[in-house]
Amino acid sequence: MSDIKAGFVGLGAMGRPMAGHLSRAGLLASAWTRTPANTRAVAVELGLDEPASLAELAARCNVIALCVPADAHVLANVEVIATNAQPGTIVIDHSTVSSVTAVQACERMRVAGGEFIDAPVSGGVEGARNGKLSIMVGGDASALERARPVLECYAAKISHMGGIGAGQNTKAVNQVLVAGIAQAVCEGLALGEALGLDADSLIPTLLAGAAGNWFLDKRGATMLRDEFQVGFKLGLLHKDLKIVRELARDAGTDRSGIEKSLADYAVLMAQGHADDDISALIRLKRAAASG
Repeated sequence: MSDIKAGFVGLGAMGRPMAGHLSRAGLLASAWTRTPANTRAVAVELGLDEPASLAELAARCNVIALCVPADAHVLANVEVIATNAQPGTIVIDHSTVSSVTAVQACERMRVAGGEFIDAPVSGGVEGARNGKLSIMVGGDASALERARPVLECYAAKISHMGGIGAGQNTKAVNQVLVAGIAQAVCEGLALGEALGLDADSLIPTLLAGAAGNWFLDKRGATMLRDEFQVGFKLGLLHKDLKIVRELARDAGTDRSGIEKSLADYAVLMAQGHADDDISALIRLKRAAASG
């Protein structure tokens, strides 16, 4: 798409740096979030005119990226965009929601003469800040190509996974792996602590072998220092895994790992840790080790 005027909706830990990459590429025309103070702060930071509303952003922009918490937010935002946007507008949804929601949002945009692709991301806050996200896309191939210049501003890899909803289904698989890896790393490091192993030696040794993985590399040392404000909030993973559980139930596949993580993160949320990084799971692994 030539003459892209991009908008970004949702300016949280992921969305704000993603919008920044668009701004530096000269593509960002407007940014908006539900909290006026946050919208104002980003507008000042990036040198944008502050939109008075989502409807105003929709009228200004022809490619609009969403990065919002839940299915209801996606559908509500798409309704406003579809009502106010010019024909041909593409919505790129980076939220993690149900593939059913993606289909509904796509249908609404097409009725309005626009297009919608589901494009959830993986790579954490670091990936958003560094412009190195993995983006898994579902939707029309021609819509993806028109939106590609926007995605390339913050992507290390862009994968077209199939029709609408395929991106969200891919993210569901991703979240199963994320939850399972977190279970293993937190349990292993809790055991290492209980055995008195030195973390400065243990973690590099594990990373050099078959146990090496992104989560251990990025979160191993911080969780052992009880630093849990560094990345993906466990309350959001709990939300994602509830979506994944329904997909797995419908598909007839094993859900034991999903159910274990849902139960563990529910305990942590009840203890007031919903905003902690998912590595806070080590709290429960330590308790089991000491018990």
